[in-house]
Amino acid sequence: MTETVSRATSCTVACAEVWRDAGEVMASPFGTIPALGARLARATFSPDLVLTDGEAALMAGTAPLGAGPDAYTLEATMTYRRVFDVVWSGRRHIMMMASQVDRFGNQNISAIGPPDRPKVQLVGCRGGPGNSVNHPTSYWVPDHSPRTFIDTVDVVCGVGYDRATAAGPGALRFHDVRRVVSNLGVFDFGGEGHSMRLVSVHPGVALADVVAATAFPLAIDGDVPETRRPTDAELALLDELDPRGAREREVKS
Repeated sequence: MTETVSRATSCTVACAEVWRDAGEVMASPFGTIPALGARLARATFSPDLVLTDGEAALMAGTAPLGAGPDAYTLEATMTYRRVFDVVWSGRRHIMMMASQVDRFGNQNISAIGPPDRPKVQLVGCRGGPGNSVNHPTSYWVPDHSPRTFIDTVDVVCGVGYDRATAAGPGALRFHDVRRVVSNLGVFDFGGEGHSMRLVSVHPGVALADVVAATAFPLAIDGDVPETRRPTDAELALLDELDPRGAREREVKS
């Protein structure tokens, strides 16, 4: 096993672990590194993971990032309408990006600033509310700072544990915010009251760096381990799945 890996590679492995032993569920990764992580998971420890071509079909096999339709076989249609059937069945695990995420897993990709006069308009809530109350949801944050890991999000797009609890059984039945992966570490919601807990720090990242970059108190249980490093076999696979090194452009070492 190699001792030196780039930060982007550590993030990719951490994203792949989100889908470990997932079974036959549809992975919906947003961002270059989550997309590569899903491919790595399918090619190794989660062979039943279902991947789409990003348009309207399911892929047979595991195609490299950026590959055209000649590089894979389409095994079934996955139209926009059919995606909702999968969402409501719970057999999907999405990894969305987050412009803001708070200590209970509420996520914002809509706007920054006061709701009546936002400073920045983003992409909008999209499918965040429905995703987060119908099937497992995780988040990818490539730029971990007190502006992204924030005490209270400006707009709730993805529903966190506190708001799902307040909404009642209808929101809680399938609510499952699994993981947050950032360029600094990996987090879950195993803290008191389902608050965010630090699971691991990436190689080369100090615990103090993570704490300083987070605007709320993190739950920390004892000594925090390092995010696992890829095996040599996984590194070889990553060279095949990411031949142009796209992951290195999303997260700098």
